[in-house]
Amino acid sequence: MKTDFCARPVYLQDENRIKAHFLICFLALTLYRFLEKKLDYKYTCGEVLDTLKAINFAGIQEQGFIPLYRRELITDALHEVCGFRTDYQFITKSSMRTIQKKVKGKNKLL
Repeated sequence: MKTDFCARPVYLQDENRIKAHFLICFLALTLYRFLEKKLDYKYTCGEVLDTLKAINFAGIQEQGFIPLYRRELITDALHEVCGFRTDYQFITKSSMRTIQKKVKGKNKLL
């Protein structure tokens, strides 16, 4: 998984920066393991990370967002785990704000 998370090489010398890097790596691993468990261990680390990296949106000026990723079984599973969907044809700004509030308010993943 070190390769998948690109945790190495690290060229840090300041103790605070080393600790910060370690904390970020540890949090990423913890979140990944939690997500892996919620997905019932059906997908590899590479599959999950590649899918998450591919989830992207195009902003339509003052209107909303269009998903730029392809819907697949893994994206459906991620939507189910997270408790919201972003794979519709068009997501208005108000819908996106509602999703953001839902995630911040309930802390569903945590």
